[in-house]
Amino acid sequence: MGDATLKSSYARAGRVLFLALLSALFPIPTFSARMAQALENPPPLEAMVGQMVMTGFRGTGGHPLSEDLRFLLEDIAKGKVGGVILFEPDYITKSGRNIQSRRQLRNLTAMMQKKAPIPLFIAVDQEGGRVRRLLPAHGAPATPAAREMGRATPAETYLRGKELGDFLARVGINTNFAPVVDLDVNPDSPAIGRMGRAFSAEAGPVARHAGAFAEGLASAKVLYCYKHFPGHGSAAEDSHAEYADITRTWKKEELDPYRRLLRKDMPGMVMVGHLLHMGLDPSRPSSLSSSTVNGLLRAELGWEGVVITDDLQMDAVSGAYSLKEAIRLALEAGADVILTGNNLRHDPRQGRRTYDIILELVRSGKIERRRIEESYGRITALKKNLF
Repeated sequence: MGDATLKSSYARAGRVLFLALLSALFPIPTFSARMAQALENPPPLEAMVGQMVMTGFRGTGGHPLSEDLRFLLEDIAKGKVGGVILFEPDYITKSGRNIQSRRQLRNLTAMMQKKAPIPLFIAVDQEGGRVRRLLPAHGAPATPAAREMGRATPAETYLRGKELGDFLARVGINTNFAPVVDLDVNPDSPAIGRMGRAFSAEAGPVARHAGAFAEGLASAKVLYCYKHFPGHGSAAEDSHAEYADITRTWKKEELDPYRRLLRKDMPGMVMVGHLLHMGLDPSRPSSLSSSTVNGLLRAELGWEGVVITDDLQMDAVSGAYSLKEAIRLALEAGADVILTGNNLRHDPRQGRRTYDIILELVRSGKIERRRIEESYGRITALKKNLF
C-alpha cells in the first residue's frame, strides 16, 4: 500500500472517530426522544393542527430541490404538515414523481424526517397487484393482488405483508394504505372488483386475510390502514371520478370484517371512502358524514383510533364541495387526518393551504378546539407505536 493510500485511509479513520466523538458529546435526539420532547408540554393550537395535515408533492430529493419539496420541507420544519403520501408516477404529467430507486427513496424519507419536530407519517398505496407505487425495479417485492392472496392461506398472506413491511421500513415508509377490507360483492365494480383488490366476497376470509396482512406490516413497525369504510365493494362507480352510490347495493355484512378487525392492541388507521349511502346519511358521502364516522364507526363499532379521509381532491368530493367546505365537514364528521394527495390536482403549497384552512376554521369558531385536541391525541398515540 502506497503512502498516499495510507494517508487517505488514516484521514478517513480520523473523520470516523471525530464524528463518533461528536455524536457522543452532542447526540442527535432519536425519534422517541423528539416525541417525548414534543409531548412534554401542552402544545399550541398550531402544532396540533399541523399533525392533521397529510399531503403529496412533486420531487425526488435530488438537487436542486423541486419547488414542491422546498415548500414542504419548510412546512414540515414549522410543524404545519404531519404526514406525506408518495406517488409514482405523477397523475397529471405521466412522468416520474417521487420514486426512482431504493437508495433515492431512503434519502428522501430521511430528509423529510430530519426536519420534523414530531416524526411524520410517510405513506404509500402499496396493496399489491395493480395498486402499487413501488415496483420490483425499485427493489420492492412483487406482492400479488388481494384476490390472489385470498386464494392462499392467511399464513401466506401474513408472510406477504411481512415481506412488504420489511421493505417499506428499510426505505423509510412507515404507513401503508392497505389492506382493502371491502367485500368482492360486485366483480364488475371499477374500483374494486375489476382490479382484484378484495380478498374475497365473504366477510370471514376478508377478515382473516386482511388481519394477517396487517399483522405482517405491523411486525415491521409499518402502520396498516383498513379501507374503504363502510364498504366500496358493491359500488358501480369509482369515487375518483364521481360519487359511488351504494345505497341500494350495500349490505350490513360489509361491516363484519371491521367488527372482527378493529383491535385496540394493533396500531393502524381506518380510511373512510367517498361513498354515498342515503340510509346512513341522505346528503353527504361517508367521508364527510358524522352519522357514518362518529356514529357508525366510532359509536357502534367502537373504533377509538385514527380516522383518515380518502383523498379530498377526488372528483366525488371536489366536484361538489370547495376544499374549505370539505375539510370543515370532514372535521365535524370525526376525521383525524385530512388527506390531499396533490396528485389529481397540483398546488406546490397544498400542505400549507390545508393547514391554513383548518386553523382558520378553528379561530373563526366554526370548528371547536376540542375537536382538534381529540385528533391530536389519537395521532400522537399512534405515532408512539412507530418509534
